Amino acid sequence: MPNKTFFWFFLPTGLAMILFIGLPIISTGIQSFYAQHDQVVKEVKKCDPFGCTVSIVVDNEETSKIREAKPLGKFNGFGTYTDRNHLAVDEIKKFWNETESFGAFVDQVTNLPFYKALIFTLTYCLFVTPNVLLLGFIIALSLNAVARKIRGPLIFGTILPMIVTPLVGSLVLFWMIDSQGIIGANIQNLMNDPYLSLKSSKTLTWITIIIYGIWHHSPFAFVVFYAALQTVPQEPIEAAIIDGATRFQRIKHIVLPHIYPVVTFVALISLMDNFRVFEPIIGFSAEGSAQSLSWLIYDNLVNEEVILFGSAAATSMMTIIGIAILLAPVLIRTWKEFKTAR
Repeated sequence: MPNKTFFWFFLPTGLAMILFIGLPIISTGIQSFYAQHDQVVKEVKKCDPFGCTVSIVVDNEETSKIREAKPLGKFNGFGTYTDRNHLAVDEIKKFWNETESFGAFVDQVTNLPFYKALIFTLTYCLFVTPNVLLLGFIIALSLNAVARKIRGPLIFGTILPMIVTPLVGSLVLFWMIDSQGIIGANIQNLMNDPYLSLKSSKTLTWITIIIYGIWHHSPFAFVVFYAALQTVPQEPIEAAIIDGATRFQRIKHIVLPHIYPVVTFVALISLMDNFRVFEPIIGFSAEGSAQSLSWLIYDNLVNEEVILFGSAAATSMMTIIGIAILLAPVLIRTWKEFKTAR
């Protein structure tokens, strides 16, 4: 395709990407360098027959004027990135100087809001992403081998978790693991413990959210893998069968190399989705046991006193940077293979 033709072909998509992706990211980056204005307070004197009292109240009128004059807030530079709710640079230095053991230092650092959320987010990605790839591939192989007459209903049943919205799906599972739900009640009967609760344990809450993530995201991997399997050439497979290759050997040496670009694509999409885990935490009401980076952003934006736009923006930018770091090795390897193929 000539360069001029490609330019006009790509122009609408490029403009849409700039408008709906590029500009919001730039806007968020700028907002992250600003913090909310301090509230203006004033003394109010109230007198009654028994005397006068002086109280401190917020001057809403003056505060509103300042916010209208500078809607972004007050310039804070990288202060928001390094404060206690994010990288907590000063707190980490203090812990390092005061703690006597490395274990105690790690415990204190992992209790800081950002690092607590980062640990859960990375744990979720680490367990959900490979299991989604593996389960989706196994289901695609299995359904690709069954008779065509029953393949349609089986495919519909397999993609059902993807049809259900994440929030609704997490709410359904939340009700099922309740002490009066079908899973929670049966576990109590099985363990002969009427006070056993899956919601009271941090570990069980994490496991439940991870299992839900695998259940919800596997259909996407299945659909893509199933479509890719339809493009696998049959001649090499038939030749391998004649040569006595087992099913595992055919998958390893013929199928997987053929769909490797698709596996890379699914892995990238899954990593990005999993790093932004949010709905299961809300659906399970698991904020006390599991906080993700996306949940921190949500928490800043629903603050009852002051909406922390700068803090939410800083966490958003750090989330974008985290996704870029996770994807970088795969993207670099893919780019090298593309250059080699050319």
